[in-house]
Amino acid sequence: MATDQVESAALPLARCDVNDFVTPLPLFDGHPQMRAIGSIIQSISDTDTTVLIRGESGVGKDLIARAVHRASIRRDGPFVKVNCAAIPQDLLESQLFGHEKGAFTGAHRRKFGQFEYANKGTLFLDEIAELPLALQAKLLHVLQDFRFSRVGGHGVIDVDARVIAATNRDLEAAMGRGLFREDLYYRLNVVEIRVPPLRERRDEIPALAAYFLAKFNAQYGRKKQLAPETIARLQEYPWSGNVRELENAVRRLVVLTDGEQAVEALAAPRRNGGITEAARATISEGLRDIARRGAREAERKALGEVLDRVHWNRAEASRILKVSYKTLLNKISECGLKPPPRRES
Repeated sequence: MATDQVESAALPLARCDVNDFVTPLPLFDGHPQMRAIGSIIQSISDTDTTVLIRGESGVGKDLIARAVHRASIRRDGPFVKVNCAAIPQDLLESQLFGHEKGAFTGAHRRKFGQFEYANKGTLFLDEIAELPLALQAKLLHVLQDFRFSRVGGHGVIDVDARVIAATNRDLEAAMGRGLFREDLYYRLNVVEIRVPPLRERRDEIPALAAYFLAKFNAQYGRKKQLAPETIARLQEYPWSGNVRELENAVRRLVVLTDGEQAVEALAAPRRNGGITEAARATISEGLRDIARRGAREAERKALGEVLDRVHWNRAEASRILKVSYKTLLNKISECGLKPPPRRES
């Protein structure tokens, strides 16, 4: 289920640490636009007004939503996040509003929705533009009086929750194409917070890099460091993935033995007006991709060793590896393995 709940300890607004992990994340301390966002959050801290957070992917909209919650009068209540893009459309209504037993095939018991779990707290609807039109209509009605019925139910449920929505899409263009309801847009956009991309607030990069370095060093028991010249060069990188890309780059530095080389490659002075594609691909590779690559290499090595041991008797190799003969042939092809050349008699 693409939701998560976070305990809501009250933290100072200017230093909002969403993970309570090492040191406070310097979210509102640097760039003037970020300080302005902090001021907006402070000014609405004693209200329940709906907030719409906008910005590119990876700029930290999730962090801003959590900061709004933690600065609010609901800070002791739950913070419930729903990623509207990560849940199949036919399951979204049930995820948001719950369902009664027997409401549809597979509904073997009553299930509460995320609106109910967010009672007395905050419901964060991430990627709100991905909601289908039919569900947008239902959400609009719920936002009017915070009353709804579960899927397959008739009883009316009252809920007390604040709604924060976020998107990286152009909602005005979506409305023009008939993909997003205009009335829902105005219902959500009571207070709008636009988060600037990281390339527009490069002065924050040293503090963010230091924060992520301390966090991952503590998490993985390492003592990695970033040289001052490397940090300075990081400020020149375009960071198309924004804060998330920077976080992944520092994580890679900490967890991999060659992490320093990857970051140095990214941070190297630009040639021909830009970062090399090889450097960009190296640093932006996520941990899942790294794990998959490592697994493929391990599989290839094990397969090659078994085949060499049985002198490329594929039937014997499939028996040892406990896979079908067809699967073995596919794996040999995928790994690019070839039998050794036959010797002339």
